[in-house]
Amino acid sequence: MSTSPFTIAHRSYVKSLYKRYINNALDWTVRRDLWRPQVLQIRAEFERNRDVHDPRALAKILAKAEADLAAKKHPDPYISPAAPDGTKWERNLPPRTDPPFDHEAAGHH
Repeated sequence: MSTSPFTIAHRSYVKSLYKRYINNALDWTVRRDLWRPQVLQIRAEFERNRDVHDPRALAKILAKAEADLAAKKHPDPYISPAAPDGTKWERNLPPRTDPPFDHEAAGHH
């Protein structure tokens, strides 16, 4: 088993960056048949830098990737309807079942 000089936090960060790139590409290209080649290009770019082990070179690559992602970020990203801030978020909530608060009994006039 080979050991990696990078931590789990580093791997998690790179995975998050990859996912953000893919989601941003999906925001720009809704049709999956057109989106899939873009994802393959993104994956090829990440694979090209997979064997970089120099922390300074890797920091430059990641900073460039973050800047590139920020420059290409969609101004109105897709939000799933049921997700927070989606169009159906908290729509048709079930009615509250707890008893109403009695302000007069609590002494708040």
